[in-house]
Amino acid sequence: MEYNFKEIEAKWQSRWRADKTYKVEADPARPKFYVLDMFPYPSGAGLHVGHPLGYIASDIYSRYKRLKGFNVLHPMGYDAFGLPAEQYAIQTGQHPAVTTEQNIARYREQLDKIGFSFDWDREVRTCDPGYYKWTQWAFLEMFSHWYDRSKQQARPVAELVAAFEKSGTEGVDAACTTGMHFTAAEWKAKSEPEKEQILQNYRLAFRADTMVNWCPKLGTVLANDEVHDGLSVRGGYPVEQKRMKQWLLRVTAYAQRMLDGLDKLEWSDSLKEIQRNWIGRSEGAQVFFDIQGSAKKLEIFTTRPDTIFGVTFMVIAPEHEWVGELTTPENKAAVEDYICQTKKRSERDRIADTKRVSGAFTGSYAINPFTKKAIPIYISDYVLAGYGTGAIMAVPAHDSRDWAFARHFGLEIVPVVEGGDIEKESYDAKSGKVINSDFLDGMDVKEAIQVMFAEVEKRGLGKKLVNYRLRDAIFSRQRYWGEPFPIYYKDDTAYPLPEDKLPLELPPIENFGPTEQGEPPLARVKGWATPEGYPYEYSTMPGFAGSSAYYLRYMDPHNDQALVSREADEYWRSVDLYVGGIEHATGHLMYSRFWNMFLYDLGAVCEEEPFRKLVNQGMIQGRSNFVYRIVGTNKFVSLGLKEQYDTQALYVDVNIVRNDILDLDAFRAWMPEYNDAEFILEDGKYVCGWAIEKMSKSFYNVVNPDYIVDNYGADTLRMYEMFLGPLEQSKPWDTNGIDGVHKFLRRFWRLFFDRDGKLCVTDEKATEKELRTLHKTIKKVSEDIENFSFNTSVAAFMICLNELGECSKREVLEPLTVLLAPFAPHIAEELWAALGHTESVCTADYPVFDEKHLVLDAFEYPVSVNGKLRFKKEYAMSMTPAEIQADVVTAPEAQKWLDGKAPKKIIVVPGKIINIVI
Repeated sequence: MEYNFKEIEAKWQSRWRADKTYKVEADPARPKFYVLDMFPYPSGAGLHVGHPLGYIASDIYSRYKRLKGFNVLHPMGYDAFGLPAEQYAIQTGQHPAVTTEQNIARYREQLDKIGFSFDWDREVRTCDPGYYKWTQWAFLEMFSHWYDRSKQQARPVAELVAAFEKSGTEGVDAACTTGMHFTAAEWKAKSEPEKEQILQNYRLAFRADTMVNWCPKLGTVLANDEVHDGLSVRGGYPVEQKRMKQWLLRVTAYAQRMLDGLDKLEWSDSLKEIQRNWIGRSEGAQVFFDIQGSAKKLEIFTTRPDTIFGVTFMVIAPEHEWVGELTTPENKAAVEDYICQTKKRSERDRIADTKRVSGAFTGSYAINPFTKKAIPIYISDYVLAGYGTGAIMAVPAHDSRDWAFARHFGLEIVPVVEGGDIEKESYDAKSGKVINSDFLDGMDVKEAIQVMFAEVEKRGLGKKLVNYRLRDAIFSRQRYWGEPFPIYYKDDTAYPLPEDKLPLELPPIENFGPTEQGEPPLARVKGWATPEGYPYEYSTMPGFAGSSAYYLRYMDPHNDQALVSREADEYWRSVDLYVGGIEHATGHLMYSRFWNMFLYDLGAVCEEEPFRKLVNQGMIQGRSNFVYRIVGTNKFVSLGLKEQYDTQALYVDVNIVRNDILDLDAFRAWMPEYNDAEFILEDGKYVCGWAIEKMSKSFYNVVNPDYIVDNYGADTLRMYEMFLGPLEQSKPWDTNGIDGVHKFLRRFWRLFFDRDGKLCVTDEKATEKELRTLHKTIKKVSEDIENFSFNTSVAAFMICLNELGECSKREVLEPLTVLLAPFAPHIAEELWAALGHTESVCTADYPVFDEKHLVLDAFEYPVSVNGKLRFKKEYAMSMTPAEIQADVVTAPEAQKWLDGKAPKKIIVVPGKIINIVI
């Protein structure tokens, strides 16, 4: 009986569904293990072979832990809100819900074909009102809390109001947008809207004016990663910087806790470093510079107060709120023109472009508080409004961007640290002797920094403080397909919807674009207001809203009374293994940590961190194929002959190419223009060219996993994706090696069945050599799974089969089947059943290696004659080299080569080789 993977896989997938094999419930009698994949956005294109890489790895680990006796939670769902579905709706008029439902059905079909052990009873969809009710609930909780820095904890806003009523801001140490000072009497004298405006300065979910990436064509705000080179990634439309009133989350309140928490996590050092840099903690000084002819003072933050004597100009962001006030009439046109140009560039582009030098003089001057010199104030796009104070003191002698700016605009450059040649470049010194700095002269930089911290505070110019690069997260998008805000307005003052009114459901709509006035789509909805007529918020929540706590909902997905019950949360606690891409390091992973810490402060969850261990899978790159068309013809020449002709390289669908050989009939049928294509072949075949690059539909190199499953089987796909290389590395997809994995599974099958299809497994006792191979493999595969070295596990299985030869003994094959089950569950289930088991292989006990079988009593030496392998011979490990030398020459195989001669030398390397030199 041949290995009929199609029949076997369909059978067991159906059985798993019917028996709910992977359904899991909390069980205090068993240890838990929570394995989670970053859930996918269900795009219209479906899965390509790169998508399942992480899913397969986590599935192997989940199955392994289950076999080891753990109660494994391994759920799956869909991050279903998103701009692509909305753009498709705008273009076609089809509601995003319809498109999303179709796409989810396609994803589910593909995922099922690969044989994942997901508990589908726990499926979540972020667009389901029953799900986003709890996203809205969390937002309301953030709205009604502030962050008490003295307690390092979120506290109810009611407590803050009580403090203001009693003592004003005195004694309040709160995370806030702007430092405020008022008395209890001043607070009590304010109107309700005025009080709410003050509270917005403290709430963890708040409304404020902020600079955003605004895309007029899409009618929405875009995140930085949705903008490239001033254009939207989706559609390629112009994006500009615009000041808008937006909802934000005060992520910065948790900056230090998120920084400290990294030390407790089993994440890669590189990922931790990315988050540390993103949070960007720095100790420095807040310093105020007087502005000539004004009562205002320009605030800056610097980590190098020792360089203040070298400050020769100031730079403020083009979006700084004082630009208009600081700009003199003669400079107004140039400043306005520069601001207009800056609006076309995203913040990410501005940060990345370190070589471009541009700016405009405002006409105003600041006063250096130590030199007392008047220094010009410029605007430039290398300073960002959202970072620090939106203003910098420029020290061109010791900062490369300041130096380039000073040289471009002919500004003074004063060195204040000894060393370097400022005529050629800035001297970015972090150590050395201070010069040209009055009372600091002669000090070392580190000493001078501390002296200046004290001096700044002594002179009343500012104070020492800790600053973070991290910024509060913009939390609103001007689009339809997202979670509605549970907020309504009275005279532009925001009020929370009562919790018992949740979920506030997304209303039906026909036109998904912005209004003629540029308002979000929800502004079109008649009656989008409370029963009393107060309008709801028109914006919706961003893409990261629904993914920030989905791991908690999986624990208790059908609970309509809470995000997660205390019982479920205290059992599952947190994610033990999270698998996903490193590209989420500064987005989803930051927001989820913030969200979870907030819920921890509320007492809604029992763990402060959501993801204990994180593994980042690499990317599977595309392997593109090319055909070569002779210019001006419809004739195609094979790769090895193309240099003889004038050809044009064209991408060809990799799904009609196998081992770089083109399927000619499939190519002619691929596109109408190729119906009458002619070919110049080499050795009767058309050989395609190839290149490794990103998987993209435009390169025709997207490999659909359905094709692999249909032609080789899901088990082959699973093992082959693991075999491609280390999980965390990017590697090219190349089907040239897939046959080897498929052959391995067929060979494994043939150990169980003879040519007539009859079970040929025997109860014969295994030899010590066979047991050694088995237990060596158990040890190797187990260690590899724990270390996520799945590629070497697959190699170990292949070596095992080679060493076992034709072994069909139950004592060997039964544990080997269980060992293989996490990698190739379908064939393992079939063979497990063939061995007489009525329960799923998932319920088996994971095999344990026995160390005694790994101790070699004897070793089969490869014996070479004059360096060439001639035969093999086994010797006891206890034998000395001299004893082996004496015996090996008497072997008939050795006598054949010695031909009666005495060897010149016999080299024995114990446990390695024997070499006879004639």
